[in-house]
Amino acid sequence: MDIIDLSSKQIEQLADHLESYDNHFIPPSSSGRVSIGISDESGYLIAGLDATMTAFHILYVSTVFVHEQYRRQGFGRRLMEEIEVRAKALGAHTIRLDTFGWQGPVFYAALGYQEVGHYHHLKDNYSEHFFVKYI
Repeated sequence: MDIIDLSSKQIEQLADHLESYDNHFIPPSSSGRVSIGISDESGYLIAGLDATMTAFHILYVSTVFVHEQYRRQGFGRRLMEEIEVRAKALGAHTIRLDTFGWQGPVFYAALGYQEVGHYHHLKDNYSEHFFVKYI
């Protein structure tokens, strides 16, 4: 048997097979998305986040961003506090996210998120951190 490059259809089949297998172990969960932002008086988006419900009642935060001139003014904190409220409304028990070392590990820890893992890539000199918060 040879190793082959997969076609788009084969990639879809692979994902379907994995999902079918995983469904034997993953209980039904809520679905939903939280996409919120803060805009200035002119309507310009200065901060926002995007998160999606995943298995096991986990809300995964994929994107958080505050424009540089608005940082350290409480906008990120406001968004993260609001996401907890909305996560609970969706039935989430846990919020999880990942961040690079230059982004926000200190910020998330200060908000009560627990770092559950990290790695440091020596060659390229960066680290990635993984956080959860049980709500």
